[in-house]
Amino acid sequence: MLRRFRLLRRLKILATTAALTIAISPAHADWRDDIGTFRIGIVAEPGAGNTVPGLSALTRAYSMALGMKVEFLVAPDYATLIDAQAAGRVEYAIYSALAYAAASERCGCVEPLVAPTDDDGATGIRSILITRDGKVSAPQAMAAHRIAVGPAESIAGWLLPLAELASAQISFSQASPFLERAPSASAAEAMLVDNKADAIFGWTPSGSGSDAAAGGTTARLTEAGLPAGSLQVIWQSGLLRYGPHAVLKNLDPEAKRRLLVFLTNLKGQTPETYGLLEPRHSGGFAAVSHRDYAVAETILREVVQPVPEPDRANDEPVR
Repeated sequence: MLRRFRLLRRLKILATTAALTIAISPAHADWRDDIGTFRIGIVAEPGAGNTVPGLSALTRAYSMALGMKVEFLVAPDYATLIDAQAAGRVEYAIYSALAYAAASERCGCVEPLVAPTDDDGATGIRSILITRDGKVSAPQAMAAHRIAVGPAESIAGWLLPLAELASAQISFSQASPFLERAPSASAAEAMLVDNKADAIFGWTPSGSGSDAAAGGTTARLTEAGLPAGSLQVIWQSGLLRYGPHAVLKNLDPEAKRRLLVFLTNLKGQTPETYGLLEPRHSGGFAAVSHRDYAVAETILREVVQPVPEPDRANDEPVR
């Protein structure tokens, strides 16, 4: 009788333990099973077809970080990538700043996770209005001068100043007679150097907490021979963050945590993999939030046009 009692008691304990194990076991297996294959969207380089350098190494790295099968979807452009994530065909996408803002506006279903930084601490760019020898006193005085602007797809040389100055009640358009349209940032700089323009819209790398980062249009102008003391920045825009890696909002929190840990430690732990994933900004990834892309939203709100592809020339950094 005693032995039977002990046996029943032991079976009851085992059953209770099994039930508790099922109840409190991590949801890791559940979210992995629900997803099946984790899909990451990325835009191909121009002329590269549907290939991305180091794709097999990146696939292995993400698979190890998440503990599940990973596949990449290589899109020909950002419009295709936005459609794929809005439809739930990819859980994770690598965007430019404007493409992220467009995706967020499209479905409200995405959130940024991380964005790259530069070695000097820059986290994005600002558009700046640069004059020479004090010829233009302020943006409000532009109409009385010759102002060089970049091509219509230029972020710093056209879209950003057009959007932010419009919100400050300083309006201009492609038809404004005081504007000198340049085919590239380099051409706009040459106009200032050759005294064919009194000011130009350019760019400067910038950090969220400090604007001490060197480089950008001012540095290029001094390299072209203009004395640094002859150049004055008379306006600057808000900070346009470098483009983020964004996930679906309904992605399991554990998956988001794993991705955040993996990405923010990637530069220090496996710099070769980081270089494959982010070849242009070498400072590592930092966590970001939706509010970091308010300037990109301003551009979309004030300037109605398709999402530009990133500028892969050397005139402006990729956003």
